[in-house]
Amino acid sequence: MTAPTPLHAVVTGGTGFLGTAVVAALRAHGMTCHVPVFTAAELERFPHRDDPGVLTTTGVDLSDPSQVEAFYDAVPPLWASVHLAGGFFAAPITDTEPEDLDRMWQRNVRTAYLCCRAAVARIRAAGRGGRIVQVAARPALVPTGGMTAYALSKAAVANLTVSLAEELAGEAIFVNAVAPSMMDTPANRAAMPDADFTHVPKVEEVAATVAFLASPDNRVTRGAVVPVYGRS
Repeated sequence: MTAPTPLHAVVTGGTGFLGTAVVAALRAHGMTCHVPVFTAAELERFPHRDDPGVLTTTGVDLSDPSQVEAFYDAVPPLWASVHLAGGFFAAPITDTEPEDLDRMWQRNVRTAYLCCRAAVARIRAAGRGGRIVQVAARPALVPTGGMTAYALSKAAVANLTVSLAEELAGEAIFVNAVAPSMMDTPANRAAMPDADFTHVPKVEEVAATVAFLASPDNRVTRGAVVPVYGRS
């Protein structure tokens, strides 16, 4: 399939540390990025806010089906949708309330599902194939204690990825995910001031994998949950 020109990509969670790096990587691939944000405050530290190729829309609740559909409907013919929005929670199961599980499901699974649903409709309407990339996590693939609610939600994202990849393969809509472990971010460095980050993947390195999977250069990879652990 021939990708549309110019290429348009949605990036949820685009103002976060990984999201900012992904937007930069997609821009380097020549894509116009459409970034939904919940509050305008998210844009205060967003380095791409003045880039004419990065279009932001405030007030978008990614857990609300009508708002998600309205956002995607306003995007020009869509090539890629990258789903980075989500949340994290870690605690032993006896300290994990049902509400904590519900929150992880809402932030990680429901948002990914709704964005996939809207993205498929928009990519399909363009009739040229496309790409969807999601974020699972290492605990979804490797048994990890102390974060059952988070791991369960990310395992669901991984399953959504591989199931949808099979559903859409015949339309050349390739669906993949990356599975990070810890990444080198200012927040993680602040939380773990004594940790050795020498071999911890940088967000730019993870973003490079995301950008490849979302690009027309990815001609064969679908249904993959790609570990991006580096040496950590």
